[in-house]
Amino acid sequence: MKNTLLKDLGLALLRIGSSALLLTHGFSKFQKLISGDFEFGDPIGMGATPTLFLAVLAEFVCPILIILGFKTRWAAIFPAVTMVVAAFIVHAQDAIGVKEKALLFLIAFVCISLLGPGKYSIDKK
Repeated sequence: MKNTLLKDLGLALLRIGSSALLLTHGFSKFQKLISGDFEFGDPIGMGATPTLFLAVLAEFVCPILIILGFKTRWAAIFPAVTMVVAAFIVHAQDAIGVKEKALLFLIAFVCISLLGPGKYSIDKK
């Protein structure tokens, strides 16, 4: 029983901590979006506005869902894909120290997607 408690606490910490940190990046993009400023990078050629919408979804909306533990496995896929783009396309030519943050977020959100939210989540209620 103690191992289950520690596992669920660990999953909650991973889920809430990584999502809260990603929100610090997503909030500024959300503010940009609601202010009507659609200028944004276009690393995969789909247009600046759709890319901004997807970035807000992945870095603002999904982390809120993940913190709550609602549709957690699915919600974690969006930030993970965004971090693949950040690390391997946007920062492809940069040193590891520059892409390190994206890689750490990638690892965290892949783990969340694989492991699920744990006991302390809406998904488990």
